[in-house]
Amino acid sequence: MKVVAFGASTSKNSINKALATYTAKLVEGADVTVLDINDYDVPMFSEDKEKEIGQAEGAQKFLNDIAGADALVISFAEHNGHYPAAFKNLFDWATRINRAVYGDKPAVYLSSSPGPGGAKSVLAAATGSAGFFGGNVKASVSVANFYDVFDMETGEVKDDTIATELKAAAAKLTA
Repeated sequence: MKVVAFGASTSKNSINKALATYTAKLVEGADVTVLDINDYDVPMFSEDKEKEIGQAEGAQKFLNDIAGADALVISFAEHNGHYPAAFKNLFDWATRINRAVYGDKPAVYLSSSPGPGGAKSVLAAATGSAGFFGGNVKASVSVANFYDVFDMETGEVKDDTIATELKAAAAKLTA
C-alpha cells in the first residue's frame, strides 16, 4: 500500500508534517511518501490569473503526486481558525483542475497546534467539506498541546493515549 502524507503547512519545522509522517508510518507495510507543499509553486489564485495562465503547473504536480497513492494522511495546520493561506491557495488551484482532488482515496485527517485547541476548527472544516472534494475520511484526530505529546527530535509520540488513537486511525486505512 502506498500512503501519501503531508502537513498543510509551509513551516520548515511543521508540527503537522511531523504528525502526518508519524501517523502514515503506523500503517502496517506501507510505502510512505511525504509531500512538502512548498514544492508546489502556484501564483495567488484568481479567475483573471487562471484565464491568463490556464492551469498552474504546481497544482497539476500536486494532483499527480496524490494520484499515485492508495491512501492519504493529511494534517491541517490552523491559522486564525482556518486553513493556512498557502495550502488554501494550492487547494483552490487543484480543484480547478480536478474538483475531486483526493480521488475518493481512504484518508486520515489530522490537526495539531501547540495550544489546547488542537486546531479543531480547521479539522472540522476539512472533514465537513471532504465529500465535495473526493475526500473519503476514515478517521480524524486532533492533537492538542503538540510539544507536550510529541518529541520532534525522535519523531515519536510521548503520550500513550494519543499514540493509541493515532494507531487506531491509521489502521482504518487498511480496514
